[in-house]
Amino acid sequence: MQTSRVPAAVDALLEILRAAPGLAEVLILDGPTSVNFTSRHRLYVGWQPGDAMAVTLTQDFNAAGARTRDENFSIGCYAESRAGDKDMAIVRNRVFDTVGEVEIALRATNVLPEAPTLLGTVLWAHLATGDLTQATESGSLAGLAFTVTCRARI
Repeated sequence: MQTSRVPAAVDALLEILRAAPGLAEVLILDGPTSVNFTSRHRLYVGWQPGDAMAVTLTQDFNAAGARTRDENFSIGCYAESRAGDKDMAIVRNRVFDTVGEVEIALRATNVLPEAPTLLGTVLWAHLATGDLTQATESGSLAGLAFTVTCRARI
């Protein structure tokens, strides 16, 4: 018996994002990775700077009889764009473009009608919250920590 949809949902999210045409020039990473500044545009799934939690979740019975449970969880993600100059507007716009492509990838289309359900692993998923950070060390950097919030029945 499956006790959580989290592993399948994270795998499906990665699959959807890696197949998204609008993210072709973005390095999509599964969780934390070693520092690699050769790629200027990165998207981490299951990791945010300064946060040890990859996913937060809660479960509860969905009805009397305790036969099924509802699971609500948020997958921590982080998009980052860097440039060699100090023009913050360029990297800020680029990081919001990247997260916009994530949102588009999570919408149903004729090609991928099950995207909002993360390929059938959850009842629904959507981009929920975000926090922008900016820095000008060794050029410019814009980072957007965000969550993909999901609901599943197990």
